[in-house]
Amino acid sequence: MTTKTTSTVLAMIAAGGLMLAASQAAAHAKLVSANPAPDATVAAPKAISLKFSEKLEAKFSSFEIAKASGGAVPVKIKVAKGGMVIDGALAAPLAPGAYKVSWRVVTADAHRINGAYSFTVR
Repeated sequence: MTTKTTSTVLAMIAAGGLMLAASQAAAHAKLVSANPAPDATVAAPKAISLKFSEKLEAKFSSFEIAKASGGAVPVKIKVAKGGMVIDGALAAPLAPGAYKVSWRVVTADAHRINGAYSFTVR
């Protein structure tokens, strides 16, 4: 092989490695938006909605709501049509105070991701 050919082959291998690393880094679902939004102060919501950047496996994706004081809040969860949004219907209006939403999702490629955020009801 000539020096030019060797350089070209090495450049192609390096580019392929960078593309593989970039695709693996982008393979994780991210929380795109939430209602109520993180750190928001809102009137008592009737529902909670989380939108993700990738399609979710409904059977393995959900969230929970808890009062800052530690008590769980009943919520009925379902992954909406299209698979990128989890909706939660609250059993009762939320009382004023701070709340934490803890979510865990599994994407179609079996990646498990979790996270949490807080909001306040005025």
